[in-house]
Amino acid sequence: MRTLHDDQGPWLMSVDVRGRTRQLVLRSPTPRIDADMIATGAAALEVAEQHGLPAPRLVAKDLDGGTAGVPATLETVVAGSTTWPRTLSVVRRRVAGAALARIHAIRLEPRPHLPLRIRPIAVDDFAKDRREGRMTTSPLLRRADEVVQGMAYPQGETVFVHGDVWPGNLAWADDIRCTLIDWKTAGVGNPGVDLGELRKQIAITYGPKATTGIVDGWEEAAGTSATNLAYWDAVAALNTPTTLYSPTATARRNAFLQAALNQLSP
Repeated sequence: MRTLHDDQGPWLMSVDVRGRTRQLVLRSPTPRIDADMIATGAAALEVAEQHGLPAPRLVAKDLDGGTAGVPATLETVVAGSTTWPRTLSVVRRRVAGAALARIHAIRLEPRPHLPLRIRPIAVDDFAKDRREGRMTTSPLLRRADEVVQGMAYPQGETVFVHGDVWPGNLAWADDIRCTLIDWKTAGVGNPGVDLGELRKQIAITYGPKATTGIVDGWEEAAGTSATNLAYWDAVAALNTPTTLYSPTATARRNAFLQAALNQLSP
């Protein structure tokens, strides 16, 4: 068994099934992942399988830890790579947007383990941390938070959302086939929860101009227009630490947030 991320799980393990070795992914609590997130991941994979979405398949779950000793799930291994190229093609951006549209086509109301999500990576709330003095802020972040807090939450039907769409959670078999993995912060909400997060992540990784094509791919697959993009871009950008892992990443996040703010409060 070997870890797939920072020596804290999930873990890739080999299991003997009727004389054949099968590789599976084991998920269990870590310092960053609690039992509720394990349960959310299991519930999300069940919905994904019901609707034929490209996602891992849930093999087994032990949510109360009665058998494994801790809450745990086993899921299939997804083919493909989560390592993104140095240059991201428009084709991949459109395919990623279309993959999200398939998820968002599933209308869902909040249910146990799949709650309402009003921001991506709902376990974090960096904007609130800054607001309440637990984290330093900046004039841009403060102003953007004031604008977002002063706006009404976008209304509409709630749909299935992944909740943590970033390059590391998209496994690519080739340039036109990708699978979303790691559903531990999934839930229901507005499609913008995922669209804003993916656009933000791409902007930070490749620069703000690299987001072109994501919304086009989503709209073509969804057969409708994406709405409130600037709001969701701002929400995603605000749910990041004040200072990111490099000056370039912080500057790109700021440029992405400023562009959203310009549309929200010209």
